[in-house]
Amino acid sequence: MKGMLPGRYSRRWARLSALLLLLWAAGVGGYMWIEGWSFRDALYMTTISLTTVGYEEVHPLSPEGRSFTVGLLLVGVGFFFYALGLLSQAVLEGHLRGFWERRRMEKAIDKLNHHFIICGYGRIGRTIQRTISERGIPVVVVENQREVVEELSAAGLLYVEGDATQDEVLLTAGVERARGVICVLHSDADNVYVTLTARAINPGLMIVARADDANAEKKMIQAGADRVISPYEIGARRMALAVLQPTVTEFLDLAVHSTALDLKIEQVELAEDSPLVGRSLAEAAIREETGVTVLAVQQLENHMFLGPPPSYVLRGGDILVVMGDGRGLAAFRDLASAGTREA
Repeated sequence: MKGMLPGRYSRRWARLSALLLLLWAAGVGGYMWIEGWSFRDALYMTTISLTTVGYEEVHPLSPEGRSFTVGLLLVGVGFFFYALGLLSQAVLEGHLRGFWERRRMEKAIDKLNHHFIICGYGRIGRTIQRTISERGIPVVVVENQREVVEELSAAGLLYVEGDATQDEVLLTAGVERARGVICVLHSDADNVYVTLTARAINPGLMIVARADDANAEKKMIQAGADRVISPYEIGARRMALAVLQPTVTEFLDLAVHSTALDLKIEQVELAEDSPLVGRSLAEAAIREETGVTVLAVQQLENHMFLGPPPSYVLRGGDILVVMGDGRGLAAFRDLASAGTREA
């Protein structure tokens, strides 16, 4: 009850419990004083009176004792109906609150486009959500554990409560309008199923899936995942790199994750009508124009050029991995965007 309802109901139940104890004590004391009964007999008579179970009297009652019993019964019945009303109100309000919370959440999600859906909100899911949200990109979390859902609600995050392997749950999360789905459920089988379902609903979706078992990676690729990540393998490689090449590790941390330095590595796609299209890297003079450095270029065919030569000719749809400060990256994004190429 406490987890479902606000503190005001907890306080009411506390006062109600105190009143019940006081009533019980008054009944026991009344019978001992009026009838001269023992504590045990008075407690028994008070209990059967307040609970209205209808057992016969312990001893014959005097007229005063009968009057006292009538009063005790009336108070006990009133107390029972008050407690029942409070319980009904609490349950009804809890259901209504849950209903309106779901409606509010669904309306907010219906307004989203090009958002990310995270299936699973464990330790990995939390970190993913925080990282994406820091970029200002909307995120919807799909989770079926009630205590985790309450945590999401308290944090003000968008969520859908339910099983991510169910079509209707993914549809409620807006999978048909989403930019990508990240599957980080605890079961590889569930991640495969979510990947398969999401790909069937939205063929153009970017899907990244977690795999604990190496044998599951191939199945996830076959199911439609664009990337399959093994946290254990990535973590092991990262730890080995930290030992073998600590300076490289520190550089990557600073370039990708640090908020202290105004230096980031980002990927930017060239629009078909960008002024950079058709020019070589030497002719484009990207570093001179924007201050960013081109680290790699990925073509539409998924061929990656690491440290591309100055003679490389840029094409529409190329994805450039660039490094620079915030101002330089913003300038390069403008240069790479559509609508800026001269006719």
